[in-house]
Amino acid sequence: MDSPDLVADLVTDVDGVFLFSPGQSLYDSFVEAAEPTVVVAPENDVDAETFVELPLEFQDVRDRVRFGVEGAMNAGHTSAGETLLAVLGVFDDAPDATVRVSVTESMQSGIYDLFVNSRAEPEVIRDVFEVAIELGKKGQKGKPVGALFVVGDAGKTMNNSRPLSYNPFEKSHVHVGDPIVDVMLKEFSRLDGAFVISDSGKIVSSYRYLEPSAEGVDIPKGLGARHMAAAAITRDTNAVGIVLSESDGLVRAFKGGELILKLDPEDY
Repeated sequence: MDSPDLVADLVTDVDGVFLFSPGQSLYDSFVEAAEPTVVVAPENDVDAETFVELPLEFQDVRDRVRFGVEGAMNAGHTSAGETLLAVLGVFDDAPDATVRVSVTESMQSGIYDLFVNSRAEPEVIRDVFEVAIELGKKGQKGKPVGALFVVGDAGKTMNNSRPLSYNPFEKSHVHVGDPIVDVMLKEFSRLDGAFVISDSGKIVSSYRYLEPSAEGVDIPKGLGARHMAAAAITRDTNAVGIVLSESDGLVRAFKGGELILKLDPEDY
């Protein structure tokens, strides 16, 4: 079967096609088939007319598809009840698999909202995730560590916390995403307290003890004080909480008092 026939067969009875990080030739093949096509990728390298930015290369296929669909729903590119064809990479970076996806209201899980509709800039949240993931993979001097990053709405977060020790970032103007700064964050993560990061990525403080009330906060069983603090502070502010668990090594994100996303650093 040649390429046009293969594409025509794949898109039978679907309402649209989602291409995850496609090459130009693959994108052109679907566009030529006159199917509604949405590209989901870190960058719009193929100049797609309809594009959803992927802030993290989600290794979990379900998270990747859910983010793309949720972003498209938010932008009005798809809606509940439609059937989509997702073309994405499972065993390699290049697309090598197809999945038929039934769009439901439950796919609006909050992952897209976590990045795009938070106070902090999306690239700042992405950069903090990358620090937490790298720290989760390597630990501190070969030993697992835990860490808590509160991202965005820094003024209100500071008003809802108190210092545990001297703040090495008090008079600095350094930002997350700078390789040297990321090394500093990893080094200071071995000490108690949360990092507070502004909307634009400025490191406002470390060693902060968060003091929001935990009353009414509901987190999954087995999660500890860091996770409770992250849930509580994000309920009382417009911040995002990103937690690296010392016990199980997973990275979790909280927003609005709820657990939104869970990642395994070893998958990245």
